[in-house]
Amino acid sequence: MLIRYFAAARAAAGTDAETLEVPDDRPCTRRDVENLLARAHPEPPPGQPPLAQVLARSSFLLDGVACPDPDTPVPSGAVLDVLPPFSGG
Repeated sequence: MLIRYFAAARAAAGTDAETLEVPDDRPCTRRDVENLLARAHPEPPPGQPPLAQVLARSSFLLDGVACPDPDTPVPSGAVLDVLPPFSGG
């Protein structure tokens, strides 16, 4: 699956996107993906918060549709956008 990071999530992950390989033998939820990403990025770049902290405050789009429920299944070929809170107007 493709993970796309925006704003503070991009800064905490140190990249704007990455491909995440998930097992096909069992369903993967958004919560599972968040846990995998937090483990994949345990140390943030200097001056940035940990990715796990940013993920906890973020909204998600699954294939372009809001995904508020962390127990939503995420297919292996999906695009998951990580959208932290934005400031400004």
